[in-house]
Amino acid sequence: MPIKSRLLLLATVAAGLFAATGPASAADRNVTVHNKTQSVLISFYASRTSTSDWEEDILGSEVIGPGESIKIDIDDGTGACRFDFKGTFDDGEEATRNNINVCEVAEFSFTD
Repeated sequence: MPIKSRLLLLATVAAGLFAATGPASAADRNVTVHNKTQSVLISFYASRTSTSDWEEDILGSEVIGPGESIKIDIDDGTGACRFDFKGTFDDGEEATRNNINVCEVAEFSFTD
């Protein structure tokens, strides 16, 4: 599947999520990452928007299969709320999404 066709979408529109649940606590930077693709998500990176380094793979030896989800604590100890996300898949595809506010968004999806 071409990289351009792999889209990243929020599982719930941020505004709708914000209205339905209210803002997340400033200390709560937990985001449930959903893999709604046909490929296995083999690595996931979340880096502050202020850095150009992807840091380490948060999943480590874990993977997220198609249809699976995992809750990830995005808190890096800096108090930052804005992060860039990158996922790589077992089919060689990558997907990135910039400027995700993890203080307001509780769910994030990779989709085909």
